[in-house]
Amino acid sequence: MTTTYDPNDPRYLDEADVRGELTRAFNLCEGCRRCTDLCPSFPTLFALLDRRDDRDAGWLVPAQQDRVVDGCFQCGACIVECPHAPSRSESALDVPRLMLRANAMRWANGHVPLRTRASVAVAGRTDAVAAVASRAGAVAAAVAGSAPGTLVRRAVEKVAGIPAQRLLPPVARERFTTWFARRVTVRLADARARVAVYPTCLVEYQRPDIGRDLVKVLEHNGIECSLAEGAGCCGAPYLHGGDVESFVQSAVRNVRALSAVVRAGRDVVVAQPTCSLVIRRDYPDFVGGPDANLLAAHTFDAAEYLMRAHAEGESALDTDFSGDVPESIAYHAPCRLRAQDVAVRSRDLLRLTGATVTVVYGCSGGEEPWSGRARFAGWSASMSESLGRELAAAGTVAAGDCARSNAAVESQVGVVARHPIQVIARAYGIPEEP
Repeated sequence: MTTTYDPNDPRYLDEADVRGELTRAFNLCEGCRRCTDLCPSFPTLFALLDRRDDRDAGWLVPAQQDRVVDGCFQCGACIVECPHAPSRSESALDVPRLMLRANAMRWANGHVPLRTRASVAVAGRTDAVAAVASRAGAVAAAVAGSAPGTLVRRAVEKVAGIPAQRLLPPVARERFTTWFARRVTVRLADARARVAVYPTCLVEYQRPDIGRDLVKVLEHNGIECSLAEGAGCCGAPYLHGGDVESFVQSAVRNVRALSAVVRAGRDVVVAQPTCSLVIRRDYPDFVGGPDANLLAAHTFDAAEYLMRAHAEGESALDTDFSGDVPESIAYHAPCRLRAQDVAVRSRDLLRLTGATVTVVYGCSGGEEPWSGRARFAGWSASMSESLGRELAAAGTVAAGDCARSNAAVESQVGVVARHPIQVIARAYGIPEEP
């Protein structure tokens, strides 16, 4: 049994070694139980262990271990306060990274069903799938815009397995990079900084409105923007599905493109927590080398970057908010920003407007494709509903950095949460583009 999260370790994909490490980890979790309500993995584990008086994880067979592993969707919430985490204990337990290792082992050893492998292959080709959908125009928009529970959505559920009651991600008629290329270029003669915006698949194809507002807010504060040319999907669908080989191929391409941007003197700004977490945490581990480490050190969440700029004293952000400033804001701190220890940066940015900001924790369970599996659809819906009700009670306006969480909450309780950057844009008086 080896406690390693290094994909280059020769024991990383050894099944016996992984199974032994899962047993060690599950026994540590059994004695703690702090994470009972975070995701299905822990309730599943504890229900299995409670069947025996000794509650020894050594009795679990591989199929039972796999049931626990399948419940993890890599939100990272459990590591935030885990008393056994590598930084807090010699136990050196990192459950999300152990689950990545278990998935990679199962994929490499042929334990992943063909249908699941096919779904990971499709999800991993996010750029290609989204590009086809955007070219489909009105047809794709009609399907994506179909109301939950309709005949169209029930057909989609049969074909793709996405629950008919969930909102589908929108398909933008104009990609973010197309907008960026056609817009009137803003030349800042005295730019305080220069950044490259990495739009991610979600901003590029589904929510270009977030990217547009990000660029405008950055430029409003004297920060010159360019595009992160040559970078595609961060590869998270491959990694979380267990296909390490395909993930590394995507990651190598992105490290090459984005590290060149950094060496040219620009930081990389990302508006989606999943992608920033993958770049900062997983690229150094799975790709490694000076370029991956350089990129990780110069990649920032959008609000994190703005608050970093604000801390520079004389070059502080513009705090003259003459636009639409909400009286109170309920801010959802997404798990994947909490895992990076930067979730409070969005809170601090929103507070600059003068609004009262209440932070709401918890997870929406909206991450795809996990939330679309029949086995976990109920869990996801329950988590999203609980989070949505908290947001509705905590402020007149809801905000959250994770667009997928926002969509999941809207699906369940109708609460529309905007990205914090969009709240800031409206507070500056920057109009929303149609």
